[in-house]
Amino acid sequence: MLAEILEVFDEPVVMAATVFVGSVLVAFIIEIAAARVFLTLAQRTRTTLDDLIVAVLRRPLFYSTIFVGVSRALRILEVKPETREVVNSSLETAAIVLWMVACTKISTAVLGAMARNARPHSILQPASLPIFDIIMRVLLVGLSIYLVMLAWGLDVTTWIASAGVVGIAVGFAAKDSLANLFAGIFIIADAPYRIGDFITFEDGLRGRVTDIGFRSTRILTRDDIEINIPNHIIGNQKIVNETGGPYTKARVAVPVSVAYGSDIDRVYETLRRCAPGCPHVVSHPEPTVYFLEFGASGLEFSLMVWVDDPGLKEIVIDELNARIYRALGAANIEIPYSKHDVYIKQFPGKQAQSAEPEPEPQALPQPRKRPPGKLIHSPTRVSPDKS
Repeated sequence: MLAEILEVFDEPVVMAATVFVGSVLVAFIIEIAAARVFLTLAQRTRTTLDDLIVAVLRRPLFYSTIFVGVSRALRILEVKPETREVVNSSLETAAIVLWMVACTKISTAVLGAMARNARPHSILQPASLPIFDIIMRVLLVGLSIYLVMLAWGLDVTTWIASAGVVGIAVGFAAKDSLANLFAGIFIIADAPYRIGDFITFEDGLRGRVTDIGFRSTRILTRDDIEINIPNHIIGNQKIVNETGGPYTKARVAVPVSVAYGSDIDRVYETLRRCAPGCPHVVSHPEPTVYFLEFGASGLEFSLMVWVDDPGLKEIVIDELNARIYRALGAANIEIPYSKHDVYIKQFPGKQAQSAEPEPEPQALPQPRKRPPGKLIHSPTRVSPDKS
């Protein structure tokens, strides 16, 4: 009886079916172990990353085990090589797709955890997470396509060479876009400014950052005009972040000129009284007055105050100028203006010519006079008489 049973198991069909059923049982054991053992252990940790990894790997492990059993069963059945190659290639393609999807989910979760716990100057930040996620997905898809081509026995060398040529052509055609992309990555990673910061460019353009993208940065100017600036232009410029530093306050300097002979102590006192109570001017740090230099027309002072928002500089300067003008007028302190004294040494043009003495006219030459009483006669020749 036992011998007959063993003979039955020696049949290719029975052996193939046994291998297939065994692979299914092993797949279910892995599924149960992943659900009860590994997932339970992962839930005891503080992070949820391992829970996600265990949950994602359950399906690829389950189906990959069954695929291996099907491939072994086909080998036992001695199916035609062509049919077996097609089935094996299909199973490998399905397994590659499953593992590609699982690796994509795991990489997204890992990058997200790294971005949330990133240091301030790390290149991977929550704002730069999408670009790294896209790069990782592209790499996984490219690797999956490469493995699928190997599974079907295709010549990969020709495809790789073609992809290299296409990549070079695309790189030259989209060099500006690539420059903006990499500049955007570095801007997001270095964080020289953030959304809401007030920045100033080299050409004097000032505005508040409203959006930071991988291609361009949008700022809102003081005229309520939104401007798109490519990231590679920003990356090559000197940018002043007026909101940066230990706090968002910014200092405003208001130049003031008073006449020579003014009482400088009184000027100090008058200017200091102009800052308290001015809208948007903070009390700490305190406003200060500096005597800067002896100017061409007056004594140059500067009233320096701190404002709570750099975008309000123009409003604060307008208010302070009005207060300073009224305060100096009430204190009888003269505000000088440019004066120029002109000394004329000589009248230019025709007046100078008419002022010069005219030269005396020169005497004309007189004809020579002959002495009187002396007449000069020319001699007369007389021809001899031939007769």
